[in-house]
Amino acid sequence: MGEEEPRKNGKKERKNKYAVACSIIGSIISILMGYDTGVMSGAMLFIKEDLKTNDTQVQVLAGILNVCALVGSLTAGRVSDWVGRRRTISLAAWIFLAGSILMGLSTNFAMLLAGRCVAGVGVGYALMIAPVYAAEIASAEIRGSLTSLPEICISFGILIGYVANYFLAKLPLVYGWRTMLGLGALPSAALAIGVLYMPESPRWLVMQGRPQEALAVLRKVCNTPDEADVRLADIESAAGFAEGSATTTAPGKGVLKEMFLHPTPPVRRILVAALGIHFFQHLSGIEAVVLYSPRIFKAAGIATRNQILAATIGVGVTKTVFIMTAILLVDRIGRRPLYLSSLAGIIASLSCLGLGLTVIERSAPHHAARWAVALAITTVFTFVASFSIGVGPITWAYSSEVYPLRLRAQGASVGVAINRIMNAGVSMTFVTLYKAITIGGAFFLFAGLAMVAAVFFYFCCPETQGRALEEIEEVFSQGWRSRQRQHPSPLSAELPVPDSKERP
Repeated sequence: MGEEEPRKNGKKERKNKYAVACSIIGSIISILMGYDTGVMSGAMLFIKEDLKTNDTQVQVLAGILNVCALVGSLTAGRVSDWVGRRRTISLAAWIFLAGSILMGLSTNFAMLLAGRCVAGVGVGYALMIAPVYAAEIASAEIRGSLTSLPEICISFGILIGYVANYFLAKLPLVYGWRTMLGLGALPSAALAIGVLYMPESPRWLVMQGRPQEALAVLRKVCNTPDEADVRLADIESAAGFAEGSATTTAPGKGVLKEMFLHPTPPVRRILVAALGIHFFQHLSGIEAVVLYSPRIFKAAGIATRNQILAATIGVGVTKTVFIMTAILLVDRIGRRPLYLSSLAGIIASLSCLGLGLTVIERSAPHHAARWAVALAITTVFTFVASFSIGVGPITWAYSSEVYPLRLRAQGASVGVAINRIMNAGVSMTFVTLYKAITIGGAFFLFAGLAMVAAVFFYFCCPETQGRALEEIEEVFSQGWRSRQRQHPSPLSAELPVPDSKERP
């Protein structure tokens, strides 16, 4: 083994780069979601002035994309089982391209809303397919990092949106916000070209009874031909195929019935974990902070429009930097420690943000205590940092890897649907919420919900670090109490259950 190590390392470097490149191209679609969120936070300031919209229309405009993303996400799983992961990414890009053009050419609120609806369907497809494709193309050793790529692409898109807001704000009012929204077409065009160079998911190919094509892809992303053969055998076994057999079952048929009507105990635990983690992600308040950060900064005492837009760029940079940090850590220290540490930072930040904004709100205009202003502004950044290093990327990584192969696409689709419902709920009600219970009270509420999320994740979501996708169902074969009573197996890491980590 020692003599072969140098050669393996050389091959591993090349193969891993290929897998990473495929995942990056597949994740470009997520930039669209991020760009739309980031650019809309600033564009709403100009839309309100140009189209004379009220607060209710602004909330609908902010949230309608997520309502329509629900439609996209609910259909994307079945579509990807039918036409493949790669073609589903391409379809998402074309849909978002159409929506971006429609928004950029909008002459009134109704046309703008229609463009947001079309783009929302594309976003639903993108959020479902990007992490699934990355999970299915990656090896266990780097899967956590690659399935987190869609989240960093979302953050990069948000940052681009903030930067576009700052520079395009200098254009005449009639052109500025339309250009901001229309530029979302550019990543779609880039993806339409890049997708041509991507291989199909080997796991999808196996499900179609095309094992030789799957083996060809695996030999490109694995370290050795022997490893490719082993992974193919594992995939075929997990898919329920005997060696050399082909499937005659329609793709995706009976999946929802298996998940929701007749689930086995492991599948039921997987559903609770995968859907629950999506349910709690946006209850942390991230959408309120990212989408309405200009209003939060204004409430904290930042006065001019340019200062507000510059501060939002800082939020985007913070989000991107800390998600990149998470990608470096997730396969080293595991999902659970990173996620729970992230929630601890979120709870502390939201509590301090609520305190600072409450003091500012109860002070005379422009006479708030300096410490309260500094606290409110600082904790916006610490909140974004805390979210981005754990809850943000791990939600997508964890939920895309826990499902068995036969359930993965449609299970991920349902998870994205729940994610979009929660996102839409927060984005469409935040202004009404903070007017009802004050802006400080809104963030105290989010802090309390984050505490509930921490309890849920601790008890319901076991560690998956280092496990092959085909082995993860075994992790959920026993409940939390059983895992607590058991000692780690000889193949387990030396940490106690439930934080035990299987070594690859």
